[in-house]
Amino acid sequence: MSNDNPNSNTSRSQCAAIRRHLEAGHSITAAQALDAFGCFRLAARINDLANAGLPVERTLVAVINRDGKKVRVAEYRLRQGAAA
Repeated sequence: MSNDNPNSNTSRSQCAAIRRHLEAGHSITAAQALDAFGCFRLAARINDLANAGLPVERTLVAVINRDGKKVRVAEYRLRQGAAA
């Protein structure tokens, strides 16, 4: 099935940037992805990377939101000891 997404080039370039970020040993949250890469759909890009064989793991971390409340968000990183 062909990709009918008009933003498929943007998706690919975001995947490449996020992959480099993760392979450099960094973790990333949706807020960080939006700020650093203009990526509104981090979970979709992570899914693309995982489907391509990148060993990504998700953990929930506590952060303080703009209203000063503690909330949990997904943080992604490469699995320790996994060959990328």
